[in-house]
Amino acid sequence: MNRVRVGVIYGGQSSEHEVSLASAAAVMANLDPDRYDVLPIYIHRDGHWSLADRPPTTSSVTDVIEQSRLQPDEPSTGRTQSIHLVSHPGEETILTIQREGTPLSKGTSAIVQGLTLDVVFPVLHGPYGEDGTIQGLLELSDVPYVGAGVFASAAAMDKTATKVLLESHRLPVAKYAVVSGQDWEARQTATLNRLVEQLKFPMFVKPANLGSSVGISKVRDRTGLERAIDLARQFDRKVLVEVAVPRARELECAVLGNDNPAVSVPGEIIPTREFYDYEAKYLHDDSTLVIPAVLTDEQTTQVQSMALGAYQAIDCAGMARVDFLMDGTTDQLFLNELNTIPGFTTISMYAKLWEASGLEYPALLDRLIELACERHARTHALRTRSR
Repeated sequence: MNRVRVGVIYGGQSSEHEVSLASAAAVMANLDPDRYDVLPIYIHRDGHWSLADRPPTTSSVTDVIEQSRLQPDEPSTGRTQSIHLVSHPGEETILTIQREGTPLSKGTSAIVQGLTLDVVFPVLHGPYGEDGTIQGLLELSDVPYVGAGVFASAAAMDKTATKVLLESHRLPVAKYAVVSGQDWEARQTATLNRLVEQLKFPMFVKPANLGSSVGISKVRDRTGLERAIDLARQFDRKVLVEVAVPRARELECAVLGNDNPAVSVPGEIIPTREFYDYEAKYLHDDSTLVIPAVLTDEQTTQVQSMALGAYQAIDCAGMARVDFLMDGTTDQLFLNELNTIPGFTTISMYAKLWEASGLEYPALLDRLIELACERHARTHALRTRSR
């Protein structure tokens, strides 16, 4: 039987570039070579696409950062090879272009070759990859791809949109407010007054569209709130401000599937820092992962039910990690956010939750590719394209 050609797209322009490289290294190392022909498609920091000569080999973010320091991206003007996704249905999914001489030199010639992909596995975290942009391009190309569709990807990336959708399905979220760029620039004092009146300290301040806890601050007073909003606005035009859940326990649950998704056992993260920030997630190994989480049977069922409800509320497909906060005093559960392309190393929470639920990492990859092809086939059965 012919092997399935899988295009693994990784890297990207977001601040989570290194996390993507670590995730992609784990994915490519665990795709069965007897079943899959893997094509590593690297998106450089400047947005240039190429076939990787040296695909990432380490799933440690710390090691990836060190390698990036020693082997930085070459400037786009010096690249002789590039790859382009064909933005329409056809026999060729991607075009590779090999130039002789530098791209800016006179008399440059180019060799163009077309390749077909059976399925794409996007391993892109954050904006320009997890937010519906790549998914939209893949929809135009009419190629199956792993993970959520355009809407669910965009909705989950925008934490404020997620809150609205969850509330509309009567799923509990912590009290919050949204700060737009216009409000902050034109009415900063009034906006601060509104936040202090509506919410209470301590608060968390987050960029609305970002992941891996980048740009997040915990604040305890008005001065800290002002500084935190200024920081978050460096990453997004829209800022989410939330009341901190008292003595919060950080719980996570993994969901897998399309129309009939399955839910993993819940897990708990016990950070040594005040909250599970970027450094705690990727640069230090002193946080504790408890899988399964120490919960009553009733609490476990509640977490799993709410995870499934959140997944369906945003019309998700393929996979998502659903994150919760539990009030350490009252045990009340709050949905925090959904990650449609969660960290994907073998020691990432999503993979470990499924391992604890009886699904090993290579089998998880197989299932995700099956789900991608299944969803694509069902979409093709709809009358959405002119024939």
